[in-house]
Amino acid sequence: QVQLVESGGAKVQPGGSLTLSCAASGTIFSRFNMGWYRQALGKQRELVATITSGGSTGYADFVKGRFTISRDNAKDTVYLQMSSLKPEDTAVYYCNVPIGLLNYWGQGTQVTVSS
Repeated sequence: QVQLVESGGAKVQPGGSLTLSCAASGTIFSRFNMGWYRQALGKQRELVATITSGGSTGYADFVKGRFTISRDNAKDTVYLQMSSLKPEDTAVYYCNVPIGLLNYWGQGTQVTVSS
């Protein structure tokens, strides 16, 4: 059974930094692309960053230059390093892995950027 568990969410001040982790289990995750999404209160879930099985990365325009996605296949873990955080980055952040026709999600971790 595929499971994704996010951690690392917290309340931080504007301009601060935070690193999120997503620990995966239940399959060989090194074979799959993975991604981070976020959903702010009252808004639709949106793509933040992706990383392929080969390590190529992609970012939404609103996080380019501020966020970095990475993965450690030995630990079946994907990370999201966030810096220069803004109040508009406040959201629940979700880890995602598409496998075949299925999309797997974690439970999410709350990031709040506020002074």
